Order: sequence, then structure tokens, then C-alpha cells
Amino acid sequence: MITARQLQALHAPEARPLPLPSRRAFLQGAGAVAGALIVGTVVDFGGRSAAAATFKDGPAPNAFVRIGTDDSVTVLIKHLDKGQGIATGLATIVADELDADWAKVRAEFAPADAKLYNNLFFGPFQGTGGSTSTANSWMQMRMAGAAARAMLVAAAAAEWGVPAAEITVVKGVVGHASGRSASFGALAAKAATITPPTAVTLKTPDQWVYIGKPLPRLDSADKTTGRTIYAMDVRRPGQLTAVIAHPPRFGGVVKAVDASAAKAVAGVVDVVTLPAGVAVLARDTWSAMRGRDALKVEWDDSKAETRSTSTMMADYKALAARPGAVAAARGDAAAALQGAAKVIEADFSFPYLAHAPMEPLNGVIEVQADGSVEIWAGSQFQTVEQATVAAILGLKPEQVKIHTQWAGGSFGRRATPQADYFAEMAMLAKATGGRTPIHLVWTREDDIQGGHYRPMFHHTVRAGLDAAGKLVAWEHRLVGQSFIVGTPLEAMVVKDGIDGTAVEGAADLPYAIPNLAVDWHRADSPIPTLWWRSVGHTHTAHAVETVMDAIAAAAGKDPVAFRLALLQDHPRHAAVLQLAADKAGWGGPIEKGRGRGVAVHESFGSFVAMVAEVTAKPEGGVRVDRVVAAVDCGIAVNPDVIRAQVEGGIGYGLGAALRNQITLTDGIVDQANFDTYEPLRLSDMPDVEVHIVPSSETPSGIGEPGVPPVAPAVANAVFAATGRRLWSLPWDFNAKGA
Repeated sequence: MITARQLQALHAPEARPLPLPSRRAFLQGAGAVAGALIVGTVVDFGGRSAAAATFKDGPAPNAFVRIGTDDSVTVLIKHLDKGQGIATGLATIVADELDADWAKVRAEFAPADAKLYNNLFFGPFQGTGGSTSTANSWMQMRMAGAAARAMLVAAAAAEWGVPAAEITVVKGVVGHASGRSASFGALAAKAATITPPTAVTLKTPDQWVYIGKPLPRLDSADKTTGRTIYAMDVRRPGQLTAVIAHPPRFGGVVKAVDASAAKAVAGVVDVVTLPAGVAVLARDTWSAMRGRDALKVEWDDSKAETRSTSTMMADYKALAARPGAVAAARGDAAAALQGAAKVIEADFSFPYLAHAPMEPLNGVIEVQADGSVEIWAGSQFQTVEQATVAAILGLKPEQVKIHTQWAGGSFGRRATPQADYFAEMAMLAKATGGRTPIHLVWTREDDIQGGHYRPMFHHTVRAGLDAAGKLVAWEHRLVGQSFIVGTPLEAMVVKDGIDGTAVEGAADLPYAIPNLAVDWHRADSPIPTLWWRSVGHTHTAHAVETVMDAIAAAAGKDPVAFRLALLQDHPRHAAVLQLAADKAGWGGPIEKGRGRGVAVHESFGSFVAMVAEVTAKPEGGVRVDRVVAAVDCGIAVNPDVIRAQVEGGIGYGLGAALRNQITLTDGIVDQANFDTYEPLRLSDMPDVEVHIVPSSETPSGIGEPGVPPVAPAVANAVFAATGRRLWSLPWDFNAKGA
């Protein structure tokens, strides 16, 4: 996966232009389907309405657009929509250039095919992540819509014997001054025979009809009425359900199995031992779970992680006593700290965090008569999942057909470089000879206790002020695991021994600091870790922005003004900071016992500032009353989706800051479900305002950037209200010094 730093480089003015598909590649995509029918997938969904199976086939002007004879416009979505609204966003871009009738626009997930549907930021790789979906698709979707429009116009011009330049397209109707008109559906078949244009003219912003408007989401009606199909809803003839008993300690393996009691459970069909654990296959999920409960498994923990997280954190702190691998350096931070008039020091601990998507991991695999396989799942890394399944089953990747389903959340969990649960599906198919479709189901307990997690981290920060209150030195040391080292992504992400995902947001500070030193220690463990929503920024933003607040206080300066003075070379940071402060009434009166705090952070090419207001509770702790956010994510394709993503990011980040953590005792995870890993409740949710900076910049991401600033903004507000600093997460309001 591309890192935020690499994404930022792509957006930098001096960087190469936005990567567009070459005309050759674009036409290859068009030629593959133009004039042909894309056959809709028909799945037995166990009697439920199958929205995904009801699309009418129709001519396809290119790989991203299909127009039905019923005037429907189906946009093929190459990314996974796991709740972030990308299906609506990409359809909006196509519909605008196409001049389609929004009421006739549909979205359908594209098949797994990296040649046609690669993420342009990831290389020859189809996948979703890093808030890149809109950014990498922006020009591609515009070109797809404009090309389809040109082909419809050409078809009408040929049909009516008039110049194409005299033809207009309004809301799905092609017309001419002579009074002739035709719907998209009436022209679709002829348009599909037109050679795709060699160049297209894109609209100017003042011509946009849908972009920038709060269009209703395409998926809302089906989701609110229960018609949306998730992998959990897929039923294939003869399908069995499988659950797996994974080792209780990470790194453990199966030593011996007694499956006799499990096989005696009604409904259980088989028990098989896999590299991942022991799988119970049954005719339904309940029987499979009861069968798993009856298993007697002896585990070999000789290579397992047996430490508790408290011990591991102590090991991290010991590592932090000496220099690590250099991630950033300028000037002489050590000397500047030595000569500083004031030095601020802070230690931070950040726990493991579970992604905890609402829909647990699951998927269906079916081996076909010709030996190929089909998979139904919320697929986020289609290319690596195809390759992983193919390798296990001895197939070519193109023999693995993936039907991407809507996903009930991910937050990074479905994007594993090892394609973990896809590999388990393949292992199940292999172990059972592919004799019947298998639905692999992870329970929520499986996921929360079985990894993968946001890595645990320890930070130390030392910052120095001169006698005039000027920030002159910054020394930042991080200790934590890498989830990139040892994966196929290592060559792309790890440079000079530094995992970019571990130090992003710390090694690339925007603040003008003359002497800077950032280093990192890699801490190894068999505990599986992974990118969590906003990746490294989830901990680096908190460390940077809370220390920055403390420095401003030590200098006797206003936190907003202090930051603005250090951001003169970063106008987009400064603009969102100023906007959030203005909208929040920064500097205005506030009731006694309440506090106001601020934070600003860039991640994934987008800029977000937040001002939080809190009230100190008489019994201890705080209530977060209000969060005002200002966002610059380039052109706002759909402002409602952007606001929803920032609101969701605030809730997700606040839940983690208030109470979420994964702890281990003697190598075994203590938490199991939402009762012990409690998400933010509605009663915890503050009032939220989101203000979007008008922009003509290319759209960047918004799925992840709403998370990092909320914890430091609230922590700084707590200081303003109580005089207490909250360095580590989750907050412990009863801790000494808190």
C-alpha cells in the first residue's frame, strides 16, 4: 500500500502529473467490453432480494460505464465500498461528465482485474486504502464519463444526420434543435459500436451539475431497508459454514486434536486441521460454533508470544533509552536542547487497537467444475487476494473470480498483505477437495482476539524554547512494530531501514523547527499488526499536537497563534487552522469548568483542524461537548459524504481515546467483544460541525484524515479546563498527574 508520504509526493507541485491511464490502456479496457454484454452475476441469496443480481445488461461504452436499454446508467466501481461512500462518489464523477439523470444512475462493483481496474496510485494492483479512491480515480472517472457521452452524441449525430457539435445532452436525454431527441437507452446499442474517442473535452468547474452538490447516496435506501447484500448474506447450493479454532497465543500452532466430541454435534459435517488452526464445517453457523466449542486442541506455544502488554511496554521504554534508526534530521537537535531556556518532555504510550468492523470477516468460496474458484467477499485487496488463493490452490490468478460485496466496515482490517482470511478460505477448499461451497465466518470474538491490530507504540518527545519563547529544537523517538517488514510491500514502503507507516506525521512535521531529530526502534513480536484507520497518524498526531500545545503554554502564547507562526510555509495547514478557530469562536468567553483545545494535522494529502470543547465532570473525567472541524481535501465531490466521513472519524478516534485498548495477559488477549472493547456510544458523541475549505485542488482523501486531530484537540481542551496533561491513550483520568 502506498504511504501517506508517497501520496503527498504525488500531490506535490513538483511531482509527476496525476497518473492517468494511457489511451492504450483505456482503449484496452474499452475494447474488452465495448459492444458486448457484461453478464450480471446471479446468486442464490437464500430467498432474499438480490439487489446485486437485478442489474439489466446493457451496452458498455467503456470499462466503467454500462448503459441499459431501460436508460439505466451503471457505473463499475473498482474500489470496495465499506461504508465510506465511494460508490456514490465515483458514480457522481461519471454522471456529471456524462450528463446522466442521477435518478437512473446505479453502482456495481467491478470484477477483480488489475489490468482494467488497478488503483492508479498502487501500480498494477487493484485495491482500496489510504484514502486514495477518489484521488486516484478522479481523472479516470471523468474521462470515462466524457468518453461515453461523446459516443452517445456520435451515435445520435449518425442517426439524425446532423453535426455532433449541434447536439446537446441534458439529464440523460440527447437532443437537437430540430426537435429530435432520444434517451440514453435508445442510443446505447448504436453508441456501443462507435469507436471510443481519441480525446475528450472535460467540463470546467462552472459546468458541473452534480460535483460539489450534496447528492443522496446510492446505497442508503437498500441499507436502511435491509436489501443490501453483504458476504454474510450469500448462500450457494450445498454451502457449509466453517469456523476456525485459532491458537490462543499468537505464534502458536496445533500440536494435537481430539475432534470426536465436535463431530458428534448435530449439524457438524467435518473437522479439518489447517496451518491456521482447526476448522469445523457444519450445515449452519450455530452448529459450527458448538462444534468448535467441543474441540479438544493441544497447542504448541514454543514460538508464541507469551508476554503481557505491560511487559512489552516496559521493553519498549528500555529501547527508547538509546537512539534508533534516523527517520528525519536537520540542524543539531541535541545541542539546541542543551542550550534551550526551557525544555518540555513527554512520554506517550499507545495500546494495540482492534479495527472492530461491524460486519465480522467472512466470505464464500466455491470450486467450479473446471477447477477455477469463485469467491464472494468484501474484497479490499483484490489483486493480492487473487494471487494468494491461486498460489494455495495451484491456479493462475485469473482463475480466481472475486465477486466484491458491500462490506460492513473495515478501517484497514480487510486490507491484509497476507490476505489472511482469503488464504483460510483457500485452505478450506483445498482440505475438503472443493466438494462443496464453504462460507468461512469469523465471529467478532475471533477478530478481536485474533488480531490484526494497530501496533502498540511508545514515544518520547523533547522540545526546547529559547529565551524569547521561540521553538528551537524537537527530538522525537518512537518504538513500535512494523507491519510492513517481511511483506511484499517492504520494498515500496521501507526506505533506509525506516518503515514509513511507523513515523508518518512525525518525521514530516510542517512546523518551522530549525533543529529536528526523529528516530525509530522496530520492536518485533508474533502479534499480527496492520494499518488501522489513519495508520501511523493515529499516534504521531497526538504526540505532536499535545506537545505543541504544551510548548505554546510554556512560551505564554495562544495555541492557535503559536502554530500559525510556525506554519507560514504551509498555507493549507494554516487555512484550516484559522477556519476551525474562527468557526469555533476561538478566544471567546467560555464557562468555568469548560476548556477549548485545538489540533491540526495533514494525512493522506488532506488537511484537518479541530477545535474541541469539553466540560470537566465533578466525579472525574470529562464530557466532550463540541468539535468544530475544518477540512481541505481538494475539490469536494460530495460535501455530505465528506461531512459524514469526518463525523465518523471523530467518533472512531474519540472512542479509542476514551477507552479502547487491546491488552494481553501472558500472551492471551483480554478483550473479546463490544462489551469489553466498547465502541463510542451515541451518548458520548459530541456536537460536530464540519466546514469545508473551497478548493480547486485535485480531490484527495477523506476516509482517514478525520481521525488523527480529535484526540489531541480534546486532550488540549482538557488541559485548558483542568490544567492536566493527557499524554498517553486511552486516557486515564485517575492516573497520577492526569
